[in-house]
Order: sequence, then C-alpha cells, then structure tokens
Amino acid sequence: MVMRMEDLLAEDEGYGDITSDLLIGNEGGEAEIVSNEDCVVAGLAEALELFHGLSLDARAQVEEGCQIKKGTIVMTIKGPLKAILLGERLALNFIMRMSGIATVTSNILWECRRMNKNIRIAATRKTTPGFRSYEKKAVTLGGGDPHRNRLDDMILIKDNHLVIVGSVTEAVKKAKAYSFTKKVEIEVVVPDQAKEAAKAGADIIMLDNMSPKDAEESYKAIKEIDPRIVVEVSGGITPHNAAEYAKNADVISLGWITHSAKAIQFSLSVTKVYRY
Repeated sequence: MVMRMEDLLAEDEGYGDITSDLLIGNEGGEAEIVSNEDCVVAGLAEALELFHGLSLDARAQVEEGCQIKKGTIVMTIKGPLKAILLGERLALNFIMRMSGIATVTSNILWECRRMNKNIRIAATRKTTPGFRSYEKKAVTLGGGDPHRNRLDDMILIKDNHLVIVGSVTEAVKKAKAYSFTKKVEIEVVVPDQAKEAAKAGADIIMLDNMSPKDAEESYKAIKEIDPRIVVEVSGGITPHNAAEYAKNADVISLGWITHSAKAIQFSLSVTKVYRY
C-alpha cells in the first residue's frame, strides 16, 4: 500500500505551519534543492508530485538514477513561499532517504561486479512500514532488484516453515504441488540442506547466514546438480563483505540497503523573494 501524498503532508503540517503564518504573507519566490554529497539521486519524482500538488512550478534538473556531484542543483521550485516551505521537509525526506538507498545499492553492485559481472543485488522485506514501495524503487534506481514486495509475490520457504513441515524435501514437494506458475525458493543454512533442496527441485536456493567458504561449497554442489537453479546469498551481508560472496552467487540480497543505508544530505534554499 502506498500512502497518499496529501496524507504524508498532513502528518507534517498538522493544523498549519504557525511559523510561516506568523512571518510570511503572500510573498512569492524561487528555491533550489542542492546535493551536499556525491550520490546517486532518487526521490525526485516524489518531490515533484508533492510540489505540484501544492500548485508550485517545480522542475527536476537531473534524471533520477544518475550519479551526481556535491553541489549539483537537482530541482528548482517557483511560487508562493509559504507553499514552498510547507513542502520543504517532506520533499527533502524523500530525496535524502531514497538517494541514500540508491547510492549504497549502486556502490555494492559496482564492487560485486568486479568479481562477477552477472551478479544481481537485491533488496529484502526489511523495510520501513508504509515506505516500502519508495525504498524498493530506490533500490531499482541504484541498479538493484526489488525482490519480493509482499508475501503473495512468490513462494519463499524459510526456517520457521521448515521447523513446522519437518524437512527440506517435504517443504519443496508441497510448495511445487501448489502451482506451476510460481517459482519455489527455499532458505537453507548448511551445505547439506542446499544439496537436498537442489535434489528436491527447488527453483531458487537461498544460502542464509553462511560463511563465504560454506557458500562456495553449496554453490558448486547446487550447480553440479542442476545449473539452472538460481543461488541467492543472504543474511549478515553488508557493504563490507558482499564482494566476498560475489563469485559464488547469482543474487546477493541485503536487508542492509534498506534498513541501514545512510541518508544523503540535500538542502533547500530560497534564492529569490518577490514582494507584492
């Protein structure tokens, strides 16, 4: 579910911007949003939607998903200054948060593709409630894959499912009997489980919280059994160790890129004031 922009703005506005109401009349003006860091920029579409909803003339100066330098003007806004200041923080929150995610995704992808040119970097469901669609979009803008958005997107058998069902083979068997249109992914934690999952016919096998050594053993065993199986590595992966897994994975998924990415600093500054 995507929250409506007007609801997000209402959360910030409350019963009105009392400071601007006290200090500003009907002045118009211009403002610009500038990056204070090098980054991959994201969140501009959301900021434009917000400002346009406030009847402001807002224009992006760069394309989302591109690499920009510190000091780059990413957006200009014209119109009533009260309205510009009303939307300022929400617009910056979108751009800062989404650019942070896009940037770290891009950086990890670059590092991992030095080791494996075909590797894919994916997100997880470790996202901010109510903000998932924006965080997943930011991952995509950074060159990553959003992975599943909701529980109904795909079949993913996890550790607690295995505790209840009893075995890897039985879980895969039950899942594959559900529908021929759905791929079956299963999470395993040791190489023996990885081999069992491959023999049982899993389409995707997630190596969860394995060491690079165990991941290598599992990857080679899976591909020997069936090279069509997609091998995903996840669990405890960070920007510092992702590249260690790149040679022995088709996909690396990281909750880190959505739950721990640092926001990129942007600022909005009024550049002109028109007094009537």
